[in-house]
Amino acid sequence: MGALTEIGNLLIHTVFNLFLIAVLLRLLLQFARADFYNPVSQFLVKVTKPFLQPLRRVIPGFLGIDMAAVVLAVLAQMLAITLLLLMLGYGFANPLYLFMWSVLGCLGIVLNIYFFAILAVIILSWVSPGSYNPFVLLLNQLTEPVMTPFRKMLPSLGGLDLSPILVFLSINVLTIILKHLAAAAMMPMGVVIGI
Repeated sequence: MGALTEIGNLLIHTVFNLFLIAVLLRLLLQFARADFYNPVSQFLVKVTKPFLQPLRRVIPGFLGIDMAAVVLAVLAQMLAITLLLLMLGYGFANPLYLFMWSVLGCLGIVLNIYFFAILAVIILSWVSPGSYNPFVLLLNQLTEPVMTPFRKMLPSLGGLDLSPILVFLSINVLTIILKHLAAAAMMPMGVVIGI
């Protein structure tokens, strides 16, 4: 791989990774019913609105899920994979494989978002407990729907919350399953963002 190819690979990965995180984070925050007026939420809305607005005219929501955001994330992932495949000299992929790889990549990004969000919540609870920072409040709102079922399963330990351990274990199990599904779908390594 030449230097220009490596630089192009880095730039495509970075730009599309940031865009996919913004779109999927907006979707997850809507799903968690997080504060829409939080400055971080408003930033995500401003970044993704030019891309989501035209899609929303055509694609309605379904059962409270912003299907336009789902379609946008899958299309962005498909575009990134296609650009990377072409740049690396593989040519165009079969559209069915491209779609499967894109869905798996988006699921991988969602798992990564939750992994790092929960890790950040844990660290911030030690460093700055009870903080009213908008970013911290939004992280708590994002992770709470995932943490609550695990908190209900575990008995109370007097202020010690062990539910993140179960959540991390579940995320790692799902990541292993995702990687095996990616291998079964003959996904070329290094071209799908999120896996």
